[in-house]
Amino acid sequence: MRRTRSTTLRNPSTALLAAVAVLLGLLALAPSPAHAAPGSSDAAATGLHISNGRLLEGNGNDFVMRGVNHAHTWYPGETRSLADIKALGANSVRVVLSDGHRWTRNSAADVAAVIAGCKANRLICVLEVHDTTGYGEDAAAGTLDHAADYWISLKNVLAGEEDYVVINIGNEPWGNTDPAGWTNPTIAAIKKLRGAGFKHTIMVDAPNWGQDWQGVMRANARTVYDADTTGNLIFSIHMYSVFDTAQKVTDYLNAFVAARLPILIGEFGGPADQWGDPDEDAMMATAERLGLGYLAWSWSGNTDPILDLATGFDPARLSSWGRRVFHGANGIAQTSREAKVFGGTAPDTRAPTAPGTPAASGVSPTSVTLTWAAATDDVGVTGYEVVRVNGTTETTVASSTTTTVTVSSLTPDTAYTFAVYAKDAAGNRSPRSATITVTTKKDTGTPGAGCSVGYRVTNEWPGGFQAEITVRNTGTATVNGWTLGFAFPAGQTISNMWGGTPTQKGSSVTVAAASYTSTIPVNGSVAVGFTGTMLTTNPAPTAFTLNGTTCATG
Repeated sequence: MRRTRSTTLRNPSTALLAAVAVLLGLLALAPSPAHAAPGSSDAAATGLHISNGRLLEGNGNDFVMRGVNHAHTWYPGETRSLADIKALGANSVRVVLSDGHRWTRNSAADVAAVIAGCKANRLICVLEVHDTTGYGEDAAAGTLDHAADYWISLKNVLAGEEDYVVINIGNEPWGNTDPAGWTNPTIAAIKKLRGAGFKHTIMVDAPNWGQDWQGVMRANARTVYDADTTGNLIFSIHMYSVFDTAQKVTDYLNAFVAARLPILIGEFGGPADQWGDPDEDAMMATAERLGLGYLAWSWSGNTDPILDLATGFDPARLSSWGRRVFHGANGIAQTSREAKVFGGTAPDTRAPTAPGTPAASGVSPTSVTLTWAAATDDVGVTGYEVVRVNGTTETTVASSTTTTVTVSSLTPDTAYTFAVYAKDAAGNRSPRSATITVTTKKDTGTPGAGCSVGYRVTNEWPGGFQAEITVRNTGTATVNGWTLGFAFPAGQTISNMWGGTPTQKGSSVTVAAASYTSTIPVNGSVAVGFTGTMLTTNPAPTAFTLNGTTCATG
């Protein structure tokens, strides 16, 4: 729900300042020698800990979080969610809790049950207090000191769980009002927890509603880190509309990595909002390249459903955003590695056997379904990676936890060669399967297909607006690949789009599906959103076509 992820910039006029601040090179992050506080060595470490800017497990294995956020405190009955999140490949989950300041306090018994659920599903558990969100700007927000007292009240529940639990003191614990005030309360909360005997890795969120667009956390990170006598502290940046270009994403993360200061993306979104369009592709690609964790927002239950990864907490109904996070390039299914603590300390170095030769079915102009015989492994196969082979070049086109997948966004009447790899929980990759070459069908349209299109303006301001188009398949067969056509009636133009790629000539617009929205099951739907410009009025388009077929509207 929207209350679970606060607005990232309260005033659109701050966007220019945000861009400048994120790009600034701040000298305070200059590298210093690795933290050498007593008890911070790997040999003396208790559970998850930090060494030389990296998050490690108790046995010294590098651990990179690949997971999502789950709004447990508002949906305590959704106990199945942890198992569903794990089944989609996640190795960690960030769980929303309340210390009772703003919402109903999560009891010690409830938190113990959450931890047990994470462990039962082999997930590393990041626990966070959400009541601190936007302190200083949101009058309802609580303090980091109050959150620290809550954690201390749970010490008996948390003690001994250092291998499995990271304590995120407070969510987005400062708004845009005097964000420099974030530093001292953050240090004080860290010291309060350490003084109470906590040995866990502690996570701290940035000010500016988590996005640090004024660079306060970046400038003071070394001071905050050095205040932790154990050195087991990791910084969390929340990436939404401030981080709308690859350069902003890479500049911010690279600054911490260069300084050997641990960081992860504790929340991020892909769908655009009224302040801009986050570059989730750059976030995920940069995190993978640098070996940094990421935790997508959020599993389900947002007041703005466009942020739901799963519709109605149903893992079988992933949204386009959910399909992007779990199954897209650099997504969870492709990059997640389970924590070694769940499988013993001996490393698994044996790769799975090669999968069987893929067979093709359901060939259409823009997609093909591939099926193959399962690989075997001494521990267990966790997923498959489908690649397109072009000479000596391989490109990942899909991933699956089963032995079948539909590859979409292909070009009609074109030959493609595919092969499959298997992987296990330790990240070992099998030999490549034998290849199959498939030629997609010619594009002759989709006669007889049924569709309906809903169009709504979700926000509007002088000269601009944000809108959402919902495309529903009312036919009798799955739509694999699509192009949507319509015309603006009053001179509107598209500025940015997510869920599809627009082409506009005058008033006429065509939208090609993105890889993660290209498949529409029978009675299913996908959403495409965009921001645009307008003149004096903003009437909705009156007619839509899908692959040349006229759709119902409404």
